[in-house]
Amino acid sequence: MKRILVIDDDLQVRQMLKQMLEREGYEVVEAKDGKEGYELYHQAPTDLVITDIIMPKGGGLEVIFELRREFPDVKIIAISGGGRFLSDKDCLSLCGDRNIPAISKPFERKEILKAIEGLLGNGRSPTLRSFLRTQ
Repeated sequence: MKRILVIDDDLQVRQMLKQMLEREGYEVVEAKDGKEGYELYHQAPTDLVITDIIMPKGGGLEVIFELRREFPDVKIIAISGGGRFLSDKDCLSLCGDRNIPAISKPFERKEILKAIEGLLGNGRSPTLRSFLRTQ
C-alpha cells in the first residue's frame, strides 16, 4: 500500500484528504505544520508528500526545499489557498520549476487524484469502490 504524508495547518483539509485517499486505497499520515511533516518524513519516509505552501512553523516551501535537498527523489504535490503576501498564482509558481504539481485550493477530487496517479502510477491497493467501477 502506498503511503502519503499530508501536511496542512487546516484540520478540515487534512481530514478531507485523509478520508478521500484512504477510500482510494492509500495509507495516510498527517502533519499539522511543516516542522512536524519534516520530522515525520525523516522518521518514516512516505511514497508521496502533499503539502500546503503557507503554514506556521515551517511553511510548505521550506519543507519542499529541505526534503528535496536531503531526498532528491521525493515526490511532492503542493497545494495552496494563497496568503497575505502572495497570491495563489505566486505561491504555486514557486514550485513549478521543481517538477512539483501545484494545485490551487479549493481543488476537485479528480484533480488531486490525477496528480497523485501521475507521480505514483496506479500502485494503490484496489478498493471495493474501484472494483465495483470495473464491473
